[in-house]
Amino acid sequence: MPGTQPPPLVLSIQSHVAYGHVGNDAAMLPLQLLGIEPVAVHTVQFSNHTGYGEYKGQVFTPAHVQDVLDGLRARGVLARCTAVLSGYLGDAGVGEAILAAVQEVRAAQPGAHYLCDPVMGDVGRGVFVRPGIPDFLRKRALSQASVITPNHYEFELLCGGPLTTVQAATQAARTMLAQMHDSQSALIVITSLRTDDLPADQLATLAVTADKSWLVQTPYIDLHPLPNGMGDVFSAVLLGHLIQGRTVADAVSRAVSTLYALVSRTESGQRDLPLVASRDQITAAAQIFAAVPVMR
Repeated sequence: MPGTQPPPLVLSIQSHVAYGHVGNDAAMLPLQLLGIEPVAVHTVQFSNHTGYGEYKGQVFTPAHVQDVLDGLRARGVLARCTAVLSGYLGDAGVGEAILAAVQEVRAAQPGAHYLCDPVMGDVGRGVFVRPGIPDFLRKRALSQASVITPNHYEFELLCGGPLTTVQAATQAARTMLAQMHDSQSALIVITSLRTDDLPADQLATLAVTADKSWLVQTPYIDLHPLPNGMGDVFSAVLLGHLIQGRTVADAVSRAVSTLYALVSRTESGQRDLPLVASRDQITAAAQIFAAVPVMR
């Protein structure tokens, strides 16, 4: 229709698998369903994700990623992006290309979000990224990010110590916010939070800004194995709601509720979230878990 506004563009620089839902293949459908046009730049192309065991394909070089970005630049696409999304980094050199793209996007759109999911590891698996990636995330990416979405394990890696209470996690997040881009509006969302002062049968997500914090709690779903790509879906849904102009509390509540709905609909043994089969849960989760202000 004449006069219809084009959807917002999000530059998503992540991995790509032909089969499965991780990286860009976990982020693109949620963004599209939320009315956002993803501009997907792939950092790898694999047959499948590692949850299925053996895989084929290749990791793209920083030069390859930069070449694709150059092509987008020539079309004026980077200047029209309203946000940048990144996740697993196979190479710190790709990370530098992402940061350069963030700066270029912000030159045209000063308020553009950069959501950096600092993928490094998890409880039980330990650190699973190449040496140098944690340092890159701490020393380079954090200062450019406006939103970060570490899990509990990754947040402890970023801040350098164990966190055993919600209050300790909140204080550590406030300290870290000062290192981020536009610290007064920056946001840290810690997923899979399990501290000593939280119920063992619950899984918590803690969202912290410069002056407020919220906790969203859901029942703990004991799936073995857990499906891959949960963090990738969460980050995309969260960013989508933030771009739509929702408040932090509402965006985090909706993202947690969507992820819970998808995980609860995942059959035991499945390695992927049912993104297509349960796509209605991305735009309107059946059960909403409220973001409750943390008064401490």
